[in-house]
Amino acid sequence: MFKWLGILFLIPIISVSAETQKTEKDIKPQVVNPFIYDRTVKGDMREVYKRIFTALENNGYFVTFELNLGKNLSHFAKRWGKDYNKNKLESIRSMIFCNGSYANQLSNIDPSLLALCPLRITLYTKNKETHILFVRPGKVAGRSKAQKLAKELEDDVIRTIEVAITS
Repeated sequence: MFKWLGILFLIPIISVSAETQKTEKDIKPQVVNPFIYDRTVKGDMREVYKRIFTALENNGYFVTFELNLGKNLSHFAKRWGKDYNKNKLESIRSMIFCNGSYANQLSNIDPSLLALCPLRITLYTKNKETHILFVRPGKVAGRSKAQKLAKELEDDVIRTIEVAITS
């Protein structure tokens, strides 16, 4: 088991190393958890959020809900006191989105993977950088019969995000 964990941690590091050379100033790949796509981009929340939202909508995904989590959490600042926003995050937003075709295909192969539907991207801003987080469906699928499809979905969403933040 530990051998596989080591491999899981190495794969994302190897896969992003080639990308870091061409865009190192603007995009900082981070591999803290192999189950989470994590990118840091210079820029404010409004610009990065809008670019990702538009890219998703233009690539067959429908953003069904938008959540300003930072604003919602700020209502608890007084109640939580010193435990409120210890990392000094300036903004936290999420977009909930779906692609009906992928949802249908997943449900046909392994209905338990409907737990991924709808999908979510969460962004937070700190120190003039926006961090983009996305749970990787291909990793969550594990040994499911739909793992290949979940990985295809993961790759498509990540490709959509990458195009949005690099264009």
